[in-house]
Amino acid sequence: MATIDEFQRIDMRVGRVLSVREFPEARKPAWQLEIDFGPEIGVKRSSAQITHYPREALEGTLVVGVVNFPPRRIAGFASEVLVLGALDERNGVVLLRPDNDCAPGARIA
Repeated sequence: MATIDEFQRIDMRVGRVLSVREFPEARKPAWQLEIDFGPEIGVKRSSAQITHYPREALEGTLVVGVVNFPPRRIAGFASEVLVLGALDERNGVVLLRPDNDCAPGARIA
């Protein structure tokens, strides 16, 4: 069992996807994302295995990400944020997102 204190150490924020790039070097199909997490956090990069979402559907959309994990090197790319989603057998990762517009950098509670 996790404690509420452990949960609160994970910094989850809303971010807006600024750009989506192909990532052919990745072992599993993935996009390279640039995500704006507002003035406090800034723009961060992420490798996300969500290629079933077309680029056009991701650019400009809101996502939820963990912003206080250490960067992870993936095929030479520094992934600074873990974009969150539900694991679905058919679709893979289904993004977790706010159901209304909110400011990039908003904390997840």
